[in-house]
Amino acid sequence: MTDLSALLSEAGKKSGLLWIEVPGDRTWPAWHVWLDDTAYVVTGPGEQSLPALPGDVAVTFRSKSTGGRLVTVPARASVVKPDNERWVVATTALKASRLNAPAGDIVERWANEATVYALTPHGDALQGPGSYSQQSGAAQPAPTPATTRTWHPWHLNGRPKWRRGTRH
Repeated sequence: MTDLSALLSEAGKKSGLLWIEVPGDRTWPAWHVWLDDTAYVVTGPGEQSLPALPGDVAVTFRSKSTGGRLVTVPARASVVKPDNERWVVATTALKASRLNAPAGDIVERWANEATVYALTPHGDALQGPGSYSQQSGAAQPAPTPATTRTWHPWHLNGRPKWRRGTRH
């Protein structure tokens, strides 16, 4: 039998991306840091886009090497505010793992403009290898105003003569 709590801890530490299933909405990808059996995520201007998270969500961790689902667990989402004792530890770890951070004090910007969430797994409804739902998990892409009507590549000095008049 697989030790699912050990799998969850290992998946949380090694995966750079988790998926947050928000009831009544779609599943959202998010980069995170894993500390003391809790995943911390930050959202706001200049950060990843996430909706306001309700108290209860489902979190899925995927394999870093294959992208396959490792474990899904219900989690309690709570806002970590600057006056919370977890703020310094969480934001220090988030700042260290933040790629391409803008100039300035990023933690101060998070305190003023962003929301830091703690996603703490709870309950024993853990789904791990051998107990996954038979649903595919596929979903329609998120709506976007971006469109591409036709493909019109631009070529310096035009297309090569051998390609003119051919369609691919």
